[in-house]
Formats: sequence, structure tokens, C-alpha cells
Amino acid sequence: MSLRLYNTRTRSVEPLVPLVEGEVRIYVCGLTPSAEAHLGHARSFLFFDVLRRYLAHPRNGFRVTYVQNVTDIDDRSIAAAANEGESVESVVGKYYGRFKAGMHALGVREPDLEPHATQHIDAIVDMIAELVALGHAYTSEDGVYYAVKSFPRYGELSHRNIDELMVGARIAENEHKRDPLDFALWKFAKPGEPEWPSPWGLGRPGWHIECSAMSRELLGVPFDIHGGGTDLIFPHHENEIAQSEPLMPPHEHMANHWVHGAMLNFDGRKMSKSIGNFEPLNDLLARHDPLAIRLLFLQTGYRKPMNFTEDSIGAAHSAVQKLRKAYDAAKAGPRGDSAAVRERFFEALDDDMNTAGALGVLFDSLGSIDAALFEDALGVLGVGEILTREAAIVEAAEVDPATIERLRAALADAVAFNGESPAGVVERVIDARNAARKARDFALADRLRNALSAEGIVLKDGKDGSTTWTVGGA
Repeated sequence: MSLRLYNTRTRSVEPLVPLVEGEVRIYVCGLTPSAEAHLGHARSFLFFDVLRRYLAHPRNGFRVTYVQNVTDIDDRSIAAAANEGESVESVVGKYYGRFKAGMHALGVREPDLEPHATQHIDAIVDMIAELVALGHAYTSEDGVYYAVKSFPRYGELSHRNIDELMVGARIAENEHKRDPLDFALWKFAKPGEPEWPSPWGLGRPGWHIECSAMSRELLGVPFDIHGGGTDLIFPHHENEIAQSEPLMPPHEHMANHWVHGAMLNFDGRKMSKSIGNFEPLNDLLARHDPLAIRLLFLQTGYRKPMNFTEDSIGAAHSAVQKLRKAYDAAKAGPRGDSAAVRERFFEALDDDMNTAGALGVLFDSLGSIDAALFEDALGVLGVGEILTREAAIVEAAEVDPATIERLRAALADAVAFNGESPAGVVERVIDARNAARKARDFALADRLRNALSAEGIVLKDGKDGSTTWTVGGA
């Protein structure tokens, strides 16, 4: 059975039929590095990492070209640079470097192509010139705008009616466009802003045209899959279509499939600095095993909103250990026939990348899966490191319950305990120690390590930044 994916444009699950036999071309809207990346970014890119792995898996056997751009010039990065007293290049480099470190920790593979918008200015200018020549764009006092009413199919992706969108739409005082829905393709330079030459004057590209131009230049149009989060459907992806498809033959679509991942909430609410529930991605990765975070994401379908809580990540930590223990047992001797389990696992992935269902198949059959299926299945999901790295947690039975209670009492002011298992309590102290070390609070880090040591729990810090532990050094 072939892979089927939900297509946002048609609102249906459809077979993935590549435009070129044996090849799948994917463009995913990447990061705008103007602030710290967060867990929602991680969820989106992690899903496309799994999709990419499965497309290339021998079951499908596609040659995959995966493009993920970097929006390295836009209003937000310019504002961040002004606020932080740095250049735009410095701000982008700083935040993008941290994002890349987080992706590496989560096991997300590097894109095949990673275009930065500022490296493709010529292609962007050329595309705008084509739109102007065809009457889809016009020059105004502050830049070049796209004329939305010139494209009759505007709203097809987001299933919105242009007349309804016009209701309540306004033109800001600093804009000089003809209609409220029109959007900027080229913004004339303001003093102190980065600028590039164009036929219309010095300036910089608008956000939407960057992705249209880079995807066309690097993949050609049409291509197979365009992806991103649901927050990009409107206006970003709608505007990409409006810019791209007038330059294509009639009735052709920019992308065959539009694939969007749902949003992630943190403790039941949208992440926001103003309400105090925003935590940078790399801070979370310092507190929690990246493999557990990855496994947690896979336990919810990519099109379903997800709520990240400390309880849920605690359960994912336990699931990691359960998989490792089962794999070790599978390596120890022959198992039953795994063929049926293998087929059910991949059938779940074929059904709109149902990673939750695929994991359910594995967990329901842990006692009968052979080592080869473990390696194959977890490799596709990108959690194969579970199988090879040293165990981070020992059996809970090896920890005296009295030890756990003493740790809770001694460290309640420094560690937020929340009903964890005995092994989970030790792991929570280790997470807190790692966070303290990263914050250079070495006094707290030493206190946490000493509390564990006093109870006979010995830590071993690996060269890769991981920490393992044993009871009594065993």
C-alpha cells in the first residue's frame, strides 16, 4: 500500500504520486532567526524529518531532495538587530546557530539545500519583474506590491473567500497599496536598513516572495510537497501560490501536496513570553533527554494540536527506557515471526504518517519483535539512538524507596518534583544539574551531584553531554 498524505488544498488524504518517477522534491518553510527557537519549531521540523526518512526508506525508495530555507532578512530580524544593538547578520547567525544545535540534539538531519534569502536576491528580483510585466504587481511610493484581485483563485489553499477577507481589512498609515489585501514584494530601503539594488530602487524583498523564488529556483515548479506549520497556511502559503501560479501554465499548481503540522501548546496554552510559559528550545533540551522529546512528539499525530507538559515528558522518558530494555532482550535470542508486526507498523505510516499508530504497534508487540525490526522501525522514526547509546536510567527496583524520599526532602527547594517514579526522581535531579551547569551555577550543580552521591548514586558524564547513572557504581 502506498503512502497517503493529507493535502490542505483539497482537504483530503491522497496517495503521494511523485511528479518524476522515483523522486520526491520537498520545500519546507524554515526559521526566521530573530529570536530563540522554541518547542513548536522543533515539532514541525521533526515531523518533516520523519517524513523524509520514510520516503527514502527501502519500502518507498524515493530519491528525496529536501529544501528548508532561512528567512535571514525581514522586519523581525531588522527590529531584533535594532533592539539588541547588533547587525542583522549577527542576530541571524546567533539565533540560527542555537536553532541548529537544537536540531542536531533532536536527531533532525541537515537539509539537502538550505538557502538563505539574501543569497537569492537576483532570483527574487527576476520573479517580481515577471509579475509586474504581467500586471500582477505594481510600484507604489514605498515599494512594489502584489495585486491580490489579479489572481482569481486567491484563497483556494486556505478555503477563504476574497470578499469576506476584504471585510474589515485596512491599509496602515505607512503603507501605500491600492487594496487592503495587497502585500509587499519589494520594500524600499529606510535609513540604516540592509538594501539591494532593483529596477524599482534600493530595498529588500518581502517575506512571501522569498519562498516563491527560492523554491522555483532550486526545485522547479511544480514540485511534490510544500510544508510548514498550520500558522503559515494564511497568509504566507496563500501568498506564495498567488505569486507563483500566474507564472505557470494554466491550471498547474505550485505544489502537488500541501502538508501542514498542527501547533503545540505548553502547559495548555500557546507559548508566550508575556504569560511566562515560553522556554527556549535549548533550555528544554538541557533539562530533558532529546530522545524522550522526539518520542513524545511522535506519540501525537502531526495534524493534531499537542500539549507539552512535564507529566507527558516524564512518561516519554519511561517509554525510552522500555524500548531500550525490549531491544536488549531481542538481541539476546531468537524471537517469533515479526513479519506481521512489520507490516502493521508500516501500514500505520502509510496512513498519513500515523506515527502514533506505528509506535502503538511496536509497544503492543515488544515481546515478539526481533532486533532487526527494532533497528529498522526506530531508524525510520529517528530514535534509533535508543538502541545504541548507553542506558541513562537503571531499573527503578534498584533504587531504595527510602533513598527517593530523602532526595525529595533534601532538594525540594531546588528541583520541581511531580510524582515521578523512583528512576524518574533521579533523572529529574540529573536534568536540574545539567541545567545548572549550562547556566554556570556550579554551586547548585555540585549540590545536586553530591546529594545523589550521598545516596550511593554515581554519575558519569559522557563526552557527548549525556549523563548516565548507576547505584553504587555498578
